[in-house]
Amino acid sequence: MKAVVWNLMGLVMMTLVGLIATGSAAVGGGLALVNTAIGLTLYVIYERVWAGISWGRNG
Repeated sequence: MKAVVWNLMGLVMMTLVGLIATGSAAVGGGLALVNTAIGLTLYVIYERVWAGISWGRNG
């Protein structure tokens, strides 16, 4: 639930930033969705890469 709330806060903030930058809530919302999709995709890739690295693990 913590991660869901964090992502929703990020979507709202990116929408507001996009609205301020472009003057359009629709464009701001679109930017927020694209940002979230890219961030989630990169996070999954990042975690999979690190899962395959044994450096720094105990035992």
